[in-house]
Amino acid sequence: MELIYENSFVTDSDIKKLSKRIQDIHNMINDRTGEGSDFLGWVNLEYDKDEIERIKTCANKIRRDSDYLVVIGIGGSYLGARAVIEALSHSFRQKNVLFAGNNMSPDYLNDLLEFIGDSDFSINVISKSGTTTEPAIAFSIFKQKLIEKYGAEEARNRIYVTTDREKGLLKKEAIEENYESFTVPDNIGGRYSVLTPVGLLPIAVAGINIDSLMLGALQAMQKYENLPDNEAYTYAIIRNTLLKKGKNIELMVNYEPKLHYFTEWWKQLFGESEGKDGKGIFPAGVDNTADLHSMGQYIQDGQKILFETVIDIENPYRDYKVPAQKSVELDFLTGKSLNEVNHMAMEGTIKAHVDGEVPNILIKIEKLDEFNLGWLIYFFEKACAVSGYLLGVNPFNQPGVEAYKSEMFKLLGK
Repeated sequence: MELIYENSFVTDSDIKKLSKRIQDIHNMINDRTGEGSDFLGWVNLEYDKDEIERIKTCANKIRRDSDYLVVIGIGGSYLGARAVIEALSHSFRQKNVLFAGNNMSPDYLNDLLEFIGDSDFSINVISKSGTTTEPAIAFSIFKQKLIEKYGAEEARNRIYVTTDREKGLLKKEAIEENYESFTVPDNIGGRYSVLTPVGLLPIAVAGINIDSLMLGALQAMQKYENLPDNEAYTYAIIRNTLLKKGKNIELMVNYEPKLHYFTEWWKQLFGESEGKDGKGIFPAGVDNTADLHSMGQYIQDGQKILFETVIDIENPYRDYKVPAQKSVELDFLTGKSLNEVNHMAMEGTIKAHVDGEVPNILIKIEKLDEFNLGWLIYFFEKACAVSGYLLGVNPFNQPGVEAYKSEMFKLLGK
């Protein structure tokens, strides 16, 4: 991975100004002395061979037993898994992992039940407490469907639970019903949990190599555990420096549609980690080149409150040559590869936006595979923690999330 930024917006002097603060934050993370330090379990990522093997065994059983796995969870309990599955799967071939419990739309639920129809399915319900409204409703519905289809005993064999180690409504039920269970680590919050059983079981069911995913993350951990030449720290510094210069919205930009849900995961990671105490950079995303024909005008000529972080995948797995063009006006495209055209669009857009006072940060990866995606996940997690501390907030809590729940429960008569 390589990080490139335009130094006319953020200078070497800007970077050096924060070097002492970065040193302090580096020590806070390593010594577990900062706010929210009880949730730093993801920093020293571990490859638990026995747990990984159990995840693979369960994933193979699910694939044998079922046409579909319905993953029931919301926020960090589903976005990470969906990001990886969408990024590394065929764009159009039907996927065997479906998602529920991330909304309360009756149309979505009925469409999903109709789609599954008479097919065999299992469920993986992910919730630390078991009382989060959206997953709780979906679990009750799909559990009932399993019992109706297979009977109580076989239904138990098709329910996989990822929950708290010791307590909570879901843990209690898992023990009583003897469901196959995995643990949400006590010291890892939901939005940092994709590289735990929370994400790894659905990802493995999708047929994705979780060993390579973990290897990429582990190598990134080794790369970013020291201060010198730490690109995760540099990214955090650039973001906070741009915020001080009035750039309070960050757009995650991709030129590969498969990264749409990776952006959704990134939005939650940074939005929930930084948006508190009246502070934070607003995280949003665009899928180019499609969004250049919708959002491009605003980005280029609108309020100068934006900066962009662009993910550049250097080499696609497959490419395609543009056929000969009959029109003289389009002949310049003849014989060029789609990857070349896509990259020229990216480079031209970056230049135009930078000239239009929209700073760009470029993150280059060689190809979109398990190793590089694992690396990117760890990179952004580490950068997010550092960025939150630079901002002066606790990057690991989300007090504002409870406000809507309180009002909703009142209206429901709880």
